[in-house]
Amino acid sequence: MPTKPGKPGSEGIRAQNLARVLSLLHRSGPLSRAELTRLTGFNRSTVGALTTELGRRGLAYETEPAAAGRAGRPSPRVHANERIAVLAVHPDVDAVTVGLVGLGGTVHRRIRHETETCPSIAEAVDITRTVVGGMASSLARMDRVIGIGAAVPGLVDSTDGSVRLAPHLKWEDEPMTTALQDALGLPAYAGNDATLGTLAESVFGAAVGEANVVYLNGSASGIGGGAIVGGVPLGGAAGFAGELGHTLVRTDGLPCHCGRSGCLETEVNLGGLLEALGLGHADLDELEAAMAAAKDSAGFRAVAERQLDLLGEAVVNFVNIFNPRTVLLGGFLGVLWAFDPERLHRAVAAGAIAGLGGSVEIRRAALGADLLLVGAAELAFSPLLSDPAALSNAASAAE
Repeated sequence: MPTKPGKPGSEGIRAQNLARVLSLLHRSGPLSRAELTRLTGFNRSTVGALTTELGRRGLAYETEPAAAGRAGRPSPRVHANERIAVLAVHPDVDAVTVGLVGLGGTVHRRIRHETETCPSIAEAVDITRTVVGGMASSLARMDRVIGIGAAVPGLVDSTDGSVRLAPHLKWEDEPMTTALQDALGLPAYAGNDATLGTLAESVFGAAVGEANVVYLNGSASGIGGGAIVGGVPLGGAAGFAGELGHTLVRTDGLPCHCGRSGCLETEVNLGGLLEALGLGHADLDELEAAMAAAKDSAGFRAVAERQLDLLGEAVVNFVNIFNPRTVLLGGFLGVLWAFDPERLHRAVAAGAIAGLGGSVEIRRAALGADLLLVGAAELAFSPLLSDPAALSNAASAAE
């Protein structure tokens, strides 16, 4: 039977409208139908039809609102279905962290599997498969798991999800997404961890609504970063922008794996903090507790203050280059900042040109240990948010 003229266009518009409503629910949290009407510009009947369709597809649900004390029937609140979930993976030199993340950025489960040595890609995938196997009870509570997102500390080719170079992990030209897909039977996506951290904070965290942000993330494998300038994330010609950890902060500094000396991630590092604390490994909560306990130790304070001063050198450069309104610090850098916030603020205020350092706000990333998992999950949610109808139809057919 021939297709009626105009039908493909109307179907396309409806798909776009579904995507817009689901994306709003995912990124903004529960909204009333009245709020959706205002935010989308659609009329009430269109919003009602779209939310009903999302509900029928299992992607959203409605709840009755709390009594508002106003005349008239209050508008139901519409929620993205947090039981539509993805798996998120963050391999690092000392651990592989696996999470189960639902729509709306809900982290249902997070498991950090520590490793004695830096994992190969095969080991990281095997650990992921084992951890996921141990999540059976959590997975059973989900309505659907639709994909896998990986946040990798290295250069990731956005066209195929392969890891071009992750020097700390000693990975080069590794087919990350293919390996995850083969192991778990789900579509997989991968990206640079710091870039994904920037995305997560801009969608769910401390950078919501911010158009000019520099984000720095510190982990066991080094320091990465990302920048949003004029509301646009900087990606670079090949998608590799954001290697802020290789900013020079000390001309006579320690040699870096990149071949230079005195890079930020060489001079400001988690290993140095752990060594000064007498620890071999620590997650962020353990690190923060240990640093708080060592606040009166002159030896540790000297190490922490030296790292803060060198971090200040780098942040001054970023303020001069990008002119951000906000600088966000994630991972161990957020813990380091919390040790003595004023020291870093003073260094940046004094060092940046034209008084820019005095107006920039420096603060800790809001998502804490969930940050990179939430960022990785955004990769896996992207196809669903772009076309809810196509992906939910495909899932129903597969079932």
